Amino acid sequence: MDTLVQLENVTKRYDSSAAPAIDNVSLAVDAGEAVAIMGPSGSGKSTLLNLIAGMDRPTGGAIRVGDERVDMLSETGVARFRRHQVGMIFQFFNLLDDMTVMDNVLLPAQLAGTRTGAARARAEELLAALHIAQRRDAYPARLSGGERQRVAIARALINRPAVLLADEPTGAVDSATGDEIGALLLNLNAAGQTLILVTHNPELAARYAHRVIEIADGRATSDTAISARGRHHEPPDPRPTEALR
Repeated sequence: MDTLVQLENVTKRYDSSAAPAIDNVSLAVDAGEAVAIMGPSGSGKSTLLNLIAGMDRPTGGAIRVGDERVDMLSETGVARFRRHQVGMIFQFFNLLDDMTVMDNVLLPAQLAGTRTGAARARAEELLAALHIAQRRDAYPARLSGGERQRVAIARALINRPAVLLADEPTGAVDSATGDEIGALLLNLNAAGQTLILVTHNPELAARYAHRVIEIADGRATSDTAISARGRHHEPPDPRPTEALR
């Protein structure tokens, strides 16, 4: 496989007198992989995800996603990179409360300059595949946690990102809904979507990732492959998979 995401000796300091949030981390993620990043609160997991997304800049080291040297991009270049190459899913959804489901999903496509007709067709396709199309005109406050996360996944996928970054995507929903969200992520990865998942849940990591990278005090302490038998063994549903890609 081709390497899609590569970090080389990446360090991030927020305060020059304090310990680094990320300390000399190197890692590589191949196209089509599902990688879980685990560690206790404050270990640097979310910082690492933000660095890959270009939402934060490293103090030192190099970050590459595809052909882009992310840490060297201008502010305009970073914004363009995020719109076209990265989709993000957050623990608390980050939907805009004054916009409908459809408008939330369409927003990244509009920012990327996608034609209105093409963007709406893609949004309809995603909402149908994620079984949320009947809520297209609803506002986030009227949705359940699971419905909100499905909308957030549709929004993250609308521009067909090279890599999907998920920060505790099941942390704000109940266990049954969390299993449904995990199964959706499994479907996406089965269709070829590269996935980097931050979680504190070892069971989630074991079921839905190929590898688990453990972070402690800003350092990568282990990088472990998950055997096929350790992953979720139910076959992914092929019906939504094609549409999600």
